[in-house]
Amino acid sequence: MLLIAFLGGILTVLSPCILPVVPFLFAGVDRTRRSILLTLGGMALTFALIASLAVVSSEWVVRTNATGRHVALIVMVLFALSLISARIGGWLARPFVLLGNRIDPDSRALSGPLKSLLIGVATGLLWAPCAGPILGVILTGAMLQGANAQTSLLLLAYGLGSALSLGTLIFAGRSLVNRLKASIPLTGWLRRCAGVAVLAAAVLITTGADRTLLARTSSEGVSRLESGVLENVPKVVDYLVSKVKAAPLADSDQGAMPSLSGAVEWLNSPELTAQALKGKVVLVDFWTYDCINCQHALPYVKAWAEKYAKDGLVVIGVHTPEYGYERIIDNVKAQVRKLGIAYPVAIDNNYAIWRNFDNQYWPAHYLIDAKGRIRYSHFGEGRYEAQERMIRELLDEAKAGVSPP
Repeated sequence: MLLIAFLGGILTVLSPCILPVVPFLFAGVDRTRRSILLTLGGMALTFALIASLAVVSSEWVVRTNATGRHVALIVMVLFALSLISARIGGWLARPFVLLGNRIDPDSRALSGPLKSLLIGVATGLLWAPCAGPILGVILTGAMLQGANAQTSLLLLAYGLGSALSLGTLIFAGRSLVNRLKASIPLTGWLRRCAGVAVLAAAVLITTGADRTLLARTSSEGVSRLESGVLENVPKVVDYLVSKVKAAPLADSDQGAMPSLSGAVEWLNSPELTAQALKGKVVLVDFWTYDCINCQHALPYVKAWAEKYAKDGLVVIGVHTPEYGYERIIDNVKAQVRKLGIAYPVAIDNNYAIWRNFDNQYWPAHYLIDAKGRIRYSHFGEGRYEAQERMIRELLDEAKAGVSPP
């Protein structure tokens, strides 16, 4: 599983979700090899630590995570300003140089490693990659079993895989910059442009505009690659593959609809039960508001809810958090309003409904017929035409009173 996590991290570089942190990493391609390695190592370690803590439901962990992201954005803005202006960079580095001189007069270079490590830590705090099949397996396993050493090692392997792929690109850029060093004005111009890019990325993350931009992209191709990794690594992941591969299951009876009990709160509706929904066609959508894959699928889910409500379709969104800040109920309520979700939403902070369905993936769609039987499921993005076709078939069955095959 460590190998799978590492390969999943390598594939993360292909995902559009990594784009917001790329300027922070590439802005320093003219630094030393040691400096770049410290930045990448700090990013991987911080991601593993934060993702491990995110599975703990304690309020202080959630609040600390949110505060850490704000501090990281401040660090990134200061870093951007230091790239844009050499004078500002010198002013910002002065406290670290003075501290180094005070500790050891011969350690004037202390500010360099500290600065690189700090940038890596800040990047790790801001880095929230798409939860494709591989990361989904790791995180959901941690959330169900609690934070433990094995989970932290898997997350670290995932982070190191991402660091390797990003580091390869950064060192390639560094080689290009070294060839351009003869042209000092051009190098200075590139440095200032990098600073502007970092500042723009920080503004996008602060305002949440990065989610809007990323919602126009697709991670479906990367999900297929990750599914391929899961399917082709022999034996050790056979069970996991059957749970998380991003492929639809054919029209068949997959058993009775599991219980919807255990949500900490329901939005847009009183609590619903499987028994009360008999006679209705039901779409259960497992999602979380900061998941890019879920954001891509959400417009289709909303359209189906509006289009087929009069025909007897009931859409239920089960919001199961991926990161700590998604556990804050006020955040979920605000996002439901902002996204214009009018159908019932169950806030599943304790993973009760997730466990009932034995789910492993965001987004995950389960279609239940009027008899209360699961007839179709799909994990990940895509196949929207097939899903809508199945909705119509189940509605027609319900109208005609036809028993499922």
